[in-house]
Amino acid sequence: MKFQRITAIARKEFLQIRRDPRSLGLGIAIPMLLLFLFGYALTLDVDRVPLAVWDQSTTPVSREFVSRFTGSRYFSLKLVADSYPDIERAIDSRNVLIALIIPPDFTRRVQAGRDAPVQVILDGSDSTTATLTSAYAETVAQGFNRDILLRETGRMGLSPPAAALEIRPRVWYNADLLSRNAIVPGLIAIIMMVIAALLTSLTVAREWETGTMEQVIATPLTPAELVVGKLIPYITIGMFDLALAVLSGRFIFDVPLRGSLLLLFTVSIIFLVGALSFGMLLGIITRSQFMASQLALVTTMLPAFLLSGFIFPIENMPYPIQVVTHLVTARYLVTMLRGIYLKEADLEILAGNILLLVIFGLLVVTLSIRKFRKKIE
Repeated sequence: MKFQRITAIARKEFLQIRRDPRSLGLGIAIPMLLLFLFGYALTLDVDRVPLAVWDQSTTPVSREFVSRFTGSRYFSLKLVADSYPDIERAIDSRNVLIALIIPPDFTRRVQAGRDAPVQVILDGSDSTTATLTSAYAETVAQGFNRDILLRETGRMGLSPPAAALEIRPRVWYNADLLSRNAIVPGLIAIIMMVIAALLTSLTVAREWETGTMEQVIATPLTPAELVVGKLIPYITIGMFDLALAVLSGRFIFDVPLRGSLLLLFTVSIIFLVGALSFGMLLGIITRSQFMASQLALVTTMLPAFLLSGFIFPIENMPYPIQVVTHLVTARYLVTMLRGIYLKEADLEILAGNILLLVIFGLLVVTLSIRKFRKKIE
């Protein structure tokens, strides 16, 4: 390979990108749009769940119990109901997701030290929210029950029973359990994977369709020089996108970056080489923008969203699917970016994932060079 030829191809690609607003839009505007769209819209936090209450007791004790829910950041009182039909209509229209029904004899049972059942109705059409909301409601009820027990034993002059077991949870790396702290780093990886594959696949396929690739074939360029020369401009665009995403994550989404910025950019460059080369391989094979874009979406976007651990934990997937996830390179970048962002992971910890990305990048670059033939078929 000759450096002069590589720089000539790279310069040609830079000029082509500058003259083509669609390429600039695809390479810069769309990643930022996706980052802001998913960064604000995609959240796994369950806060301020709409709550309906039917208090048939209407006593100070029942009102105190209700206040435990309304005073929590997890619930927001939306309806004071008078009957089951009111609750049914509210849940059917999704104005509320949880309903609390307190029986008439609630206070009498509590003060007598007997079981005081309280009915909780959940909207199970959203199973994830219903599961979390049920856990929140149980926690609130347990806290109320504990306080009542302490109050009653104190009134009778008895010592409160000692707890046989006390759990003191301590959350590392994301103490507030904010989903955006995990979503934004993972989202950066997903966007880079999808956009990188689309960029080069469409560019190479467009050159075959427009006939400009025939002019390139007529030059003394080798396939290796052509592939490397085309990669350079898009790696530059990818690094620019990454810088914007890191700045947005830090100053707009307030996601902490605890690890090394240099390591973050290093692993991202390695990943970009493989993703861009994979897109180029698709463009070389298909020679059609339509086919290249469809294959790029099917082979990058869907696996990246579903099988990378970005949204769905890989550990919860069936074992055969867990095996398949090892073929999704976005999995390794999602893991590394989250490690760098939240755990201050260093090179020693990330070495295994980096090695896999290096192997993938070399493999795809080699395939792209071998598949590119300097002849018109």
